[in-house]
Amino acid sequence: MLEDWLAPKAAALESRGLTRRLHARAADDHLIDLAGNDYLGLARDPRVISAAAEAVRIWGTGSTASRLVTGTTTLHEQLESELAAYVGQESALVFSSGYLANLGIVTALGGPGTLMISDEHIHASLVDACRLSRSRVEVVPHNDVEAVEKALAERKEAHAVVMTESVFSVLSDGAPLAELAALALAHNAVLLVDEAHGLGVTGNGHGSVHAAGLAGLDHVILTMTLSKSLASQGGVVLGPEVLRNHLINRSRPFIYDTALNPAACAAALTALQILKSEPDRPAAIHQATTHLATALNVPTPSGPVVSIPMPGPRETVEAANYCAHNGVRVGSFRPPSTPDDLSRLRLTANAALTTAHLDRASTVVAAAISEVG
Repeated sequence: MLEDWLAPKAAALESRGLTRRLHARAADDHLIDLAGNDYLGLARDPRVISAAAEAVRIWGTGSTASRLVTGTTTLHEQLESELAAYVGQESALVFSSGYLANLGIVTALGGPGTLMISDEHIHASLVDACRLSRSRVEVVPHNDVEAVEKALAERKEAHAVVMTESVFSVLSDGAPLAELAALALAHNAVLLVDEAHGLGVTGNGHGSVHAAGLAGLDHVILTMTLSKSLASQGGVVLGPEVLRNHLINRSRPFIYDTALNPAACAAALTALQILKSEPDRPAAIHQATTHLATALNVPTPSGPVVSIPMPGPRETVEAANYCAHNGVRVGSFRPPSTPDDLSRLRLTANAALTTAHLDRASTVVAAAISEVG
C-alpha cells in the first residue's frame, strides 16, 4: 500500500532534482564548516561542553516531564532570567525547540478574532504555526511595509499579529523593524520578531530588536533559538510577564511537551555568559561574512549568511558535493527551502573561522561554482 502511495511522490521529487538525503558527518571529518549555524563558534568550546557534562552529572540526561510537572529546573529559570536581561525583555519562557517556540506563541495568540500578517519569507515554523492558529492569515510581500499597513487598516479582527524575522535565514537581509513596530503600535497590533539569526550576531550580539531601540516595548514579542549562536538546543519566547503567564497556561507546545533537558540549558546559559564576557565575537562574524562575500563577488549581507544563486537544484547539490570532497562543507538549499524558488549555496560565517579557513573556503567554493557551470 505505502509503495503504491509514496513511490510516485518520490519519483516526482527525483525528476526535479529535489530529493533530500541524510548525510551523516563524522566527529573528526575536519571539514571547514560553512553549513552549520554555530555563529559564535562555541559548539565545541570546552567551557560549554564542561557545563553540559556537569548538568548531566547533577540532573541526569533528561528533564523527566513537562515544565508544569517536574521539568522546570533552576537552570531553566536562570537561563530565562539572564537571556531576558541580555536582550532587554521583561521575561522569557524556554521551549524544547525553536520550532515549538514559534508554534507555541502563534497558536496561543491565535483564533478567529486575530489576524496573522505574515511576511512571505518567514520560516516554516511560523508558516505552520499560522496554519494551526485558527486565525485568518494574510501573507504580504517580503519587507513590504505598505502592504502590512494596508492589511492592518482593513482588518475586521479585534487583534492582529505582524510576523517577521530580524534577519532572514536564506537571503540574510534584515527586516524594517522600526517601521513595523510603529505600524503595529498605531493599529493596536503586536509585532512578533523571530531573532533566530539575530541573537549573537546583530546589535553587538543583543539582536536586531535591541539595536533598533525596540527592546522592552509591550507590543513587541521575540522568539529565539538556542541552537545557533548559543550552541545548544531549544527555543525561547520573550516579552512582557503577562505574555509569559499566558503561554504557561495556554500554549499547548509548552504544556504538553517534555521540558528541554538540563544539559542543553546549561550549555546555552554558558554560551550566553561567554558572549557577554567576550563581546568581540559578533564583530568577528561580520568580518568573516564580509571576507566571504568579497572573495566570491556577491553583496555583503546584513546577517551571517552568504547566499549564492545557482542555475538549478542539481547544480547546487553537485557544487556542495564538490566542496565537501575538497574539505569545505556548505549548505545546499533548494525549493521549497528557498523563499524565491532559486536554488542556492548557503554559506554561514562564524566567529571561529580564521583568515586561512576563509581563503581556502572561498577558493574551493569559487572552483565548485565554475565546475558545475
